[in-house]
Amino acid sequence: MLLTRNIRKDGALYFGPYLPASLAKKTIRIINRYFQLRTCSIQIDGKLERPCLEYHIKRCLGPCVEGLSSPEAYRQSLQEALLLLEGKTSQLIEKLSARMTEMAEAEHYEAAALYRNRINVLRDLGEKQKITSATLFEADIFAYYRDGSRASLQVFSMRGGQILGKKEFFWEDLEFFRPQSFLKDALQQYYLNSTYVPHQILLPVEIEDKGVLAEWLSWKRAESGKSGFKILVPRRGQNLDLLSMVERNARMAFESRFRVLPASRKKMPVLEQLQLELGLQSFPGNIEAFDISTIQGRETVASMVSCQNGVMQKNAYKKFIIRDKRIEGPDDFAAMQEVVYRRYRRLSDSRDNLPDLVLVDGGKGQLHAAYQALSRLELDELPLAAIAKREEVIFVQRQDEPIELDRHSPALHLIQEIRDEAHRFAVTFHRKRRSMRDFTSELDAIPGVGPKKKKRLLQNFGSISRIRRASVEELTPYLGKKLAEAVKKSLEARGQEPDQPEN
Repeated sequence: MLLTRNIRKDGALYFGPYLPASLAKKTIRIINRYFQLRTCSIQIDGKLERPCLEYHIKRCLGPCVEGLSSPEAYRQSLQEALLLLEGKTSQLIEKLSARMTEMAEAEHYEAAALYRNRINVLRDLGEKQKITSATLFEADIFAYYRDGSRASLQVFSMRGGQILGKKEFFWEDLEFFRPQSFLKDALQQYYLNSTYVPHQILLPVEIEDKGVLAEWLSWKRAESGKSGFKILVPRRGQNLDLLSMVERNARMAFESRFRVLPASRKKMPVLEQLQLELGLQSFPGNIEAFDISTIQGRETVASMVSCQNGVMQKNAYKKFIIRDKRIEGPDDFAAMQEVVYRRYRRLSDSRDNLPDLVLVDGGKGQLHAAYQALSRLELDELPLAAIAKREEVIFVQRQDEPIELDRHSPALHLIQEIRDEAHRFAVTFHRKRRSMRDFTSELDAIPGVGPKKKKRLLQNFGSISRIRRASVEELTPYLGKKLAEAVKKSLEARGQEPDQPEN
C-alpha cells in the first residue's frame, strides 16, 4: 500500500482523494495496526523460514511463512481493509460487531476487547471522513486574459478547498479569438492525456459543444472509478470568488510575461500579489523562513526569521544548533529537515501560531527535506515554498513546475528580502559559533590556560573580538605577563589565516 498523488493505468486499485493528507496517513496506520496487511513487496509463497519484525509487533499476519496465516484469514482481513478504503465504514463496523459478540459469548474476552478497540477507532475515523466529505471541494478552475493577439490561460486545481496545483499557458499570435471556442479547445487539449478529471470544472463563459465535451470528460472520470461530473459557469457565491481570483492571476501572468503595464493600473499590495503568484489559499500575513549555514559540515547552524504583514520581526527570530550526530559532512538536506521538525514540533498539537507560509532557502532538495519534516508532524498541508539562490525561481510544494517571477516583481523582491535576512542571520550566528570554537581550541593549545582562565577572560572582556584586540598589558592582570604574551602571539598568528567561504 503506497501513498500517491497520481493515478496511472497500471491495474492497481486507487482510493481517495484523502484530504488533508494526514487523513490518508492515519488510514494506512490503522490498516497496518488493526488489519495487519503486509507492507513489504516481496513475493509471497510461504517459503520463508521466519517472519520479520512486523509480524512480531503484530503489524502483519505473516503470510510469507507457512502456517502463520491461512490464505482465507488473510483474504478476510484484506476484504475488511477494502471496505474501510471504499468508505463503507458502517458495513465494516457491523461485521466486526457481530464477530465481537461471538467472541464474548464464547468467553474469548481478550479477542472481543480487540474487536471493540478496532470498532472504536473506525467510528472515530468515520466521523473524520464525514467532516472531510462535507467540506470537500474538488474542481479545476479555468480563466484567461487577452489583449490583442496575445492571451494567457490559468488553471488552478483545487482539492478539498486547497490549491494543489497551478498551470499557466500563453499565446502570442492568435489570429481569431472567441472565448467559447478558445476554452473548448483548451479543455480538450488539457484533459487529452490527463489521467484524472475532477468533480467539476469552473469556467468564465459557456463553451461550444458543452454537452459533447461533458460526456467525454464524464467518461474519462468514470475510467478512474469516480462518478459525478459537471461544467459550471458560476454567477454568485464562493465559486464566483474563486473564478475571480484565477482571472486576476491570469491578468498578472499576462502582464508579467508580456510586460504590458498600463499607467492607470493601481499597484497591487505585495502580499496579495504574492498569494496569487504562488497560488496560496490563505493570505500570507505570517511568513517564516529557514536557512542553513556551515563550512564543510562543521559547526552547522540554522536560522529562522519571521515576516509579519511584510515587516521583519526581529524579536521572533530563532537560532538552531544542528544536533543530529548522524549528519556527517555538509548535509543541508538533513539539517533542514531537523530544524523544521524542531520548530513546529511544539506547535503541531495545538496548531496555534502556525505560519501562513514556510519558506526555505534552496531548491527541490531543501523543499523535499522540509516537507518530510512537516509530514512527520502531520502538518503537510502547511503552505511550503523554496527559492533557489542562483536561478531565483520559486518551488512550491504540490506544484509541478517552478514559478519564475518577473525580476521587477514586488512579490519576488519580498521573497528575496526574507531569504537574504534568513541567510544573514544564519551566517552571523555561524561566525559567532566558529569564532568561539577557534578561540577555545587555540587557547587549549597554550600550556597554562585552563577553563578558569578562559572564563575569566570572557567575563572581563565581554567578547572574543575584544580579547583578540587586547594588548599584552591589558591581558596581563588576568594571565600574568608571560602567559599574556603567549596568548597574544597565538591569537595574532591565528588571525592571519584566511577564512573559508560560508554557506
